[in-house]
Amino acid sequence: MRKIIVQKFGGTSVADTEKIKNVAKTVIKEKQNGNDVVVVVSAMGHTTDYLVKMAKDLSPNPSGREMDMLLSTGEGVSIALLAMAIQAEGYEAISFNAMQIGIMTENVHSKARIVDIKTDKLRKNLNDGKIIVVAGFQGVTEDGEITTLGRGGSDTSAVALAAALNAERCDIYTDVEGVYTTDPRVVPNASRLNEISYEEMLELAHAGANVLHPRSVETAKQFNVPMRVRSSFKLDNMGTLILGVEKMEIYKPVAGVAADLSQARIVVCDVPDKPGVAAKLFTTLAKDNISVDMIIQSYARKISNTNDIAFTVDTADLSKTVAALENLKSDLGTEGDIQVDENIAKVSIVGAGMIDRPGVASTMFETLAQQGINIRMISTSEIKISCLVDKEDAKRAVQALHKVFELESDILAEVKGDLPNV
Repeated sequence: MRKIIVQKFGGTSVADTEKIKNVAKTVIKEKQNGNDVVVVVSAMGHTTDYLVKMAKDLSPNPSGREMDMLLSTGEGVSIALLAMAIQAEGYEAISFNAMQIGIMTENVHSKARIVDIKTDKLRKNLNDGKIIVVAGFQGVTEDGEITTLGRGGSDTSAVALAAALNAERCDIYTDVEGVYTTDPRVVPNASRLNEISYEEMLELAHAGANVLHPRSVETAKQFNVPMRVRSSFKLDNMGTLILGVEKMEIYKPVAGVAADLSQARIVVCDVPDKPGVAAKLFTTLAKDNISVDMIIQSYARKISNTNDIAFTVDTADLSKTVAALENLKSDLGTEGDIQVDENIAKVSIVGAGMIDRPGVASTMFETLAQQGINIRMISTSEIKISCLVDKEDAKRAVQALHKVFELESDILAEVKGDLPNV
């Protein structure tokens, strides 16, 4: 039985017709290896940004439904052009959008989750020897409404298709050569990892590493789909393999360092210290599809019998979060302030080797202290430690932690772009 390989190409990989021709050659090469191929593509270049700008020019607050209708058109262009490019090379190819296949999602606009994928049409065309090109980032509800999957949605589309088709693996082609120990623009001699576990990659993605979206890694882990992150432009480089931790040899306690500059800290002050208040607060946010990251509840003030609840959210959800909290204040029984701080960054160290290794946290805290960096909040898991710091300290924090945990490579990474001013 022929193996199925799912390939995903991002917007930079299909930014113009010359790049689309190169993608077509990469796809055909996999077909020539004797595999069946399903290709998932994003919209060309900055198409999505352009569509968003046009929508905002017309309406300051466009409806979620119409935004999904608009943004889903970008991938339609990419899939048709790539199918044409493959056909021009003498191979059979056919393109499908989400509705034509049946990539079924929940009835939520802008960040829907996939609930099912119909595979009958896919398998029939694979059996006919065709290369299949699928629109990423989009889905359809049971009643025929177009939805989009949110940031990183094409990665999630690709992994979900690989799971549904029981594919051999899912290759994510991008403009970097794999997963690095940290952002090479911040630490030029960051090391490229040959392999990393689902668990470590998931934590790094949540911590701010932008190579893969967390939802795609969650899906790969759930269905045990091997993933490989590769460069669209350096095909001789095999990139980074992502697989189960039980298949890995762990040599260092820390695999990577990441910084997330897209978070805001919110403090709800003078909340009554009684059961059910925190549940009501975070249930309300969950109903508005607002994800909360780090959470701290302060000790109760004995005189007023109140405390403060601090947490972080993505800055994209900030205005929606503040509005929800203002509406909730009377239900919570508080007249306290809602304080917002956007001048923060989350710096994290991640590694499956942390488990049962004492001293990792103390090394992190001591390193930040030596740099004069104040820690605002702390959260931990078995394989991750995150610290909230001032945004202007994030770059120094990443560089110092990368050095103290000996993650440097002897070879300077080749990465386009200047060092970000974080």
